[in-house]
Amino acid sequence: MRHRPAPLLLTVVLTALLAVTGTAAFASGPRVTPDGLADLPAIPPVMTCADVTGLDLGGVTDAPVTLKTATVVTTGAAPYCEVRGTIAPANTIVVRLPINGWTQRYVQAGCGGLCGMANLNYPQASTCPVIADGTVAGATTDMGHQGQNDGSWAAGNPQAQIDFAYRGVHVTSQVAKAIITKFYGRQPVYSYFDGCSDGGREALMEAQRYPHDFDGIAAGAPANNMALQNTFHHAWNVYANLDADGKYILLSNKLPLIHAAVLAACDTIDGLRDGLVDDPRLCHFNPASIVCTAGQDPATCLTSAEATVVRKLHDGATDEHGNRLEPAIAHEWSSELDWTLFIPAAQGQTVGSEMFALSYLRYLAQPNNPNPAYKLSDLKFTVASFWKTMLPSTTYMAAIDPDLSTFQRAGGKLLLWHGWNDQHISPQGTMDYYDTMRTTMGAATVDRFAKLYLFPGVAHCGGGEGPNTFDILTPVMAWTESGRKPARIVASNIAGGAVTRTRPVFPYPAVARYDGTGSIDDAANFVAYTPENPVRNDYRWVGQALYSHGYQTWPRAVDGKLVITRH
Repeated sequence: MRHRPAPLLLTVVLTALLAVTGTAAFASGPRVTPDGLADLPAIPPVMTCADVTGLDLGGVTDAPVTLKTATVVTTGAAPYCEVRGTIAPANTIVVRLPINGWTQRYVQAGCGGLCGMANLNYPQASTCPVIADGTVAGATTDMGHQGQNDGSWAAGNPQAQIDFAYRGVHVTSQVAKAIITKFYGRQPVYSYFDGCSDGGREALMEAQRYPHDFDGIAAGAPANNMALQNTFHHAWNVYANLDADGKYILLSNKLPLIHAAVLAACDTIDGLRDGLVDDPRLCHFNPASIVCTAGQDPATCLTSAEATVVRKLHDGATDEHGNRLEPAIAHEWSSELDWTLFIPAAQGQTVGSEMFALSYLRYLAQPNNPNPAYKLSDLKFTVASFWKTMLPSTTYMAAIDPDLSTFQRAGGKLLLWHGWNDQHISPQGTMDYYDTMRTTMGAATVDRFAKLYLFPGVAHCGGGEGPNTFDILTPVMAWTESGRKPARIVASNIAGGAVTRTRPVFPYPAVARYDGTGSIDDAANFVAYTPENPVRNDYRWVGQALYSHGYQTWPRAVDGKLVITRH
């Protein structure tokens, strides 16, 4: 249940609190910081850290809770009480409670990959003031299992699959808020979720299944179409680069020359030569343009077979008839330097994409029929195989319901973001989801609670050649707490501890345009520009119908099997 008070109630509550603490009361509602955050009074604990393990949390969630340790940690920005425990059957949780100066916010962090670890880190939020000063309470979970990113933890363990799919994050929010309420004697005023990759999927899953858990959500590079991402997408990355003998065609030593050719063709599309392709959809690079000519040094060009691989990797998975098995485009032009995820340095190497695909295909795609012997060659790129592979797990693993009406009506705010150079998850999928959400709910409605940001040159969840350090969490908080609608987000390149370039990013479909004066490395010299004729993505692919309301199921673990049910 959402605990954010209505504005009038919040004013009354804060005024009373300030009277008690002796701090000047707000005259006309809660004050707002320059960052747009509510200037909430700091609340001290009403119990010691050591006493937390003795809390009675019966009935807080749907299963028993065991708090194992509570330890004061003095490293970092401010001391905090770190609580570790489990939510039955096997969800490990970590909760951090500021010892001094809790500003009445709760921020839960997502977990990437197939999770299996409880590390509390907030993606792209290190410069968020209330994160940097250690005044928020936080939590995370391993989502019901530990280690084994190969997926084997799911075999014969339907409850672990359910906890990973959606339950683990939800029950963690319930338990963490209960601990916070008992530790400080009051509930959080605002609750947030920040996740990237699978954490981005978890973020959207919360907005869709549990729309009252969080007031604001930051969802980065979401793997929200989980089954597609970890089957046909990653498998195609491998399949497209194999010859008839199963050997790799393209090796990573050719990636720099491909990238250089892309920049030569497309860097200046936006009017600047800056080493970035601001909107790769405007780049129409042809790999055949760098195929070797007679007598050319083969180290400086591509073979015809290599050029074909590059084209296939860019375009994404299809069947033999050209039917798209994933949203086009799979890998945007200018992302080539990060293709080492699936392009090996030498023959005989196992690439990351193969490991991701096999983990899911062996243990998660067919929830009641794991097959550790499954080989990548067993996956067929056909429409029939697509549905056979996708349907068993998509209804509970995917977070692609475009109708967030309940979250919106509850006052929730959502910031989606994605790097254009993402080597793991195509930004096309995120745009597909966002555009479908606008079609489903109405563009005007979506604009009131959700925005999408696309970061040029940024790889998966960060990194890449573009300005890749930014604060995604403060805009979510400001929109939630003071109604300050997100506009520009300034991203930075940092080298040797120094900022070398800043660029603004604006809500999609707007882009940053140089105003013609000053350094192109200074964000102050760029303005928002919405193209008169924006690029329209082609979302015609086999699985587009999956992006619909009502597809989700709520499976149960019964006698060692996963049984699909609906609410």
